[in-house]
Amino acid sequence: MVSIEFLMTSLVVVLIPGTGVLYTVAIALFMGRRASAAAAFGCTLGIVPSLLASILGLAIVIHTSALAFQIVKYAGVAYLLYLAWSMLQSSGPLALADTDNPQSRQSLVSVAFKGFLINILNPKLTVFFLAFLPQFIPAHVEQATEAMLTLGLVFMVMTLAVFLVYGLLATRVRQYVIHSETVSVMLQRVFAGSFAVLGLKLALTSRE
Repeated sequence: MVSIEFLMTSLVVVLIPGTGVLYTVAIALFMGRRASAAAAFGCTLGIVPSLLASILGLAIVIHTSALAFQIVKYAGVAYLLYLAWSMLQSSGPLALADTDNPQSRQSLVSVAFKGFLINILNPKLTVFFLAFLPQFIPAHVEQATEAMLTLGLVFMVMTLAVFLVYGLLATRVRQYVIHSETVSVMLQRVFAGSFAVLGLKLALTSRE
């Protein structure tokens, strides 16, 4: 059921840097390896509501209802702008807190939850699954719901794996950020600007 075409297409989709990748990389640079893994897990877990909504047909409601789409969209815009503002406010060495210790579980949960919200508040993700997954389900398959769920889970596993790799690569250069306040402040402004731009892009997104 899981074809090579699906795996290759999904890999391309996941590899394209988006909000989740940006968030995971930012967390890896400023908070370390364990926090980046938490961010990757949170972003991946945030796919579940969109996947279930697509399977249950709720994506059709979001796609056809202007009000429902706008509510979710602007909630996502507000959240991305909040992330941008938070990053600007936490400039300097204090933003480079190390979460690679046993006393940081609450911080890791918070990191994962923020990543979870990033994907939940993206209405296009639900519509994407509704349009993407059925293309790879053979016409002779009787249990289309189970097939969509299987493909969705495979997509989630690939997402988690790719995000973990992005986070691992980012932690490789983390030491250069930690030892330079100038670099850390500059990167924070870049990430803050990127979140703001993504928020603006989402605000301009239509249902089509």
